[in-house]
Amino acid sequence: MGASPLFCWGLDRLLWAAVPADSESTRTLRMIVDLEQIEAIAERVAGGEGLTLIDVELKGGRSNALLRVYIDKPGGVSHADCALVSEQMSAILDVEDIFPGSYVLEVSSPGLDRKLVKPREYQYFTGRRARVVLREPVGEQKVFEGRLEGLDEGRVRMGLEGERIVELELANISKARLLPEL
Repeated sequence: MGASPLFCWGLDRLLWAAVPADSESTRTLRMIVDLEQIEAIAERVAGGEGLTLIDVELKGGRSNALLRVYIDKPGGVSHADCALVSEQMSAILDVEDIFPGSYVLEVSSPGLDRKLVKPREYQYFTGRRARVVLREPVGEQKVFEGRLEGLDEGRVRMGLEGERIVELELANISKARLLPEL
């Protein structure tokens, strides 16, 4: 059963495995949780409440699983939005028994300065200011700050000062983060 939900303000989607070794033998206990199944549940719950699912993360191990769900909507999410999604997801996860042991569920907004990890995030946050660091320079530049203009065929478009648009290969991006606009 899930632990009490934790509310915070603020994939990859492959399987998560924790393999603790047994000191008495070579046997191992393997727990596999399907993040695609969890994401589908989160998408259903968030969409049903008029919210957008941004990301699902699973951290920790067998005895301390932490499931983080990030949601958003135009104008930002409220504590009530987080509570609603948390309650519904907790009920579904417990009924479907996805976690064999206990877990902690956190539901929050993605935050003002969140990292951009998945390709869909570059499209979702179109119009927001971001800082992108490349693995290999474009021209002689590795760091770009500007406004996200979307994602097309594996290339992130950014509007820079002076109305200049640059296209950056998604595979060449080592780090990206939204910049807060107050």
